[in-house]
Amino acid sequence: MNAPYRPHDLLFARTPDGFAAAGARPDWLDDDAGWAARAPLVVRREIAAGGRIPVGARGLVRKQRCAGYLAADAVARCVTPERLAAAVTRSPALDLRAAADRLPAIAALLALAPRLQALGLDWGPAGGAGFWLASGLPVLRADSDLDLLVRAPQPLTPALVDALSALQAGAACRIDIQVDTGVAGFALNDYLRGGRVMLKTATGPVLVADPWQTRAAA
Repeated sequence: MNAPYRPHDLLFARTPDGFAAAGARPDWLDDDAGWAARAPLVVRREIAAGGRIPVGARGLVRKQRCAGYLAADAVARCVTPERLAAAVTRSPALDLRAAADRLPAIAALLALAPRLQALGLDWGPAGGAGFWLASGLPVLRADSDLDLLVRAPQPLTPALVDALSALQAGAACRIDIQVDTGVAGFALNDYLRGGRVMLKTATGPVLVADPWQTRAAA
């Protein structure tokens, strides 16, 4: 869609004004101690023309969200969920262990990372946890969920689905696992309930029976 960037990747802009809001630019983006200069932008699912990358800006609180675009030549650095996972699994830092004492989402990430790595899937922290790990900005709270991204271009086997589902049991916080098929994404919990799944595509959400059988439509 926006190669080489994929949904959930975090992009740091070269300059704060590199982000072009889809509507009115919110005040919090520029007023909160230079937030725009420090915060990464999250790649969104959308078809964008003219070399633009669809991204979203987020602030300190949940209601602070703004969709927009970033020119490809305005990207200074990209941090992927997979890169964050590699950093966590290779050498869990002492500051992460200290943070885990006050942030259940980080405690859950440290506990689940070895199990996720053992599954042989490409995965990484997304949402607030990924944003916090990539930027150090204080977006995580004691009641924050842990968002995890799993890349699955091929259908997950029943054993892998069961293993991913089991990660949610007994975790330190609520776990939200998003599965990315390469052209679309869906919530694992929707898939576990059976029936049709809400699939997020670049042209909007659709209900499907099999999220891996919709590549052409997506």
